[in-house]
Formats: sequence, C-alpha cells, structure tokens
Amino acid sequence: QLQAFGGGLVQAGGSLRLSCVASEGTFSRYAMNWFRQAPGKEREFVAGITWSGSTTYYSDSMKGLFTVSRDNAKSTVYLQMNSLKPEDTAVYYCAAGRNHERAVGQMLYWGKGTLVTVSS
Repeated sequence: QLQAFGGGLVQAGGSLRLSCVASEGTFSRYAMNWFRQAPGKEREFVAGITWSGSTTYYSDSMKGLFTVSRDNAKSTVYLQMNSLKPEDTAVYYCAAGRNHERAVGQMLYWGKGTLVTVSS
C-alpha cells in the first residue's frame, strides 16, 4: 500500500514537501511517480524516479521547480515543490510502476492522494 502525506495550504511562491510511504511489498523494485489531478481536469504526470534512484524525469512544466527523490531504506519517495502557483492546486498521488513509464494507465499501484492548495 502507498500513502501520500504532506499536503496542505500554502501561499503562492511557497514550498511544500510531499512524502509517499510504501507499507508493504518490494518498494525498491519499482519506479515511483507523482501525478496530480486538479478539479475538473484529468490526472497528469508530474515526476518520476527509477527504482535505483539514479534517474529522474519530469513533466516539462514542472522541470526546475519540483524535485523527486527516494529513500529505499525508508520505502519513501518525496516530491519537493518550490515556487508554487495557484494552478498547482490539486490532489497529488504517488504511484508505482516501471522505469520511465509515465502514463496513468501504465501504473501498477496507486496511493491515496494528498490535497495541495495554493492560495494567491
């Protein structure tokens, strides 16, 4: 099971760090990804990291602003979000999958989301 934490209310320009913890299974075998879904919109890919942590990949719009990392010893993946904008408001989900895959339908396991609200 995957559970995301760390969402909340933040002002525009602020930062948040999300965490996603795997409570069972072989976390280190999977690439880990972050997606988000804003109200009335489709779920979209945000960032991913390979199972070893050696490679990260991002949606073009998040590159340079968000940073994904993982700690396999803690079965945890993180998403550091900086310079947040109101349009970053969404429910953020973590998902396990295969290296470099980023489509919603390709993910193998999903966690419950955490809401991030960015006020203007």
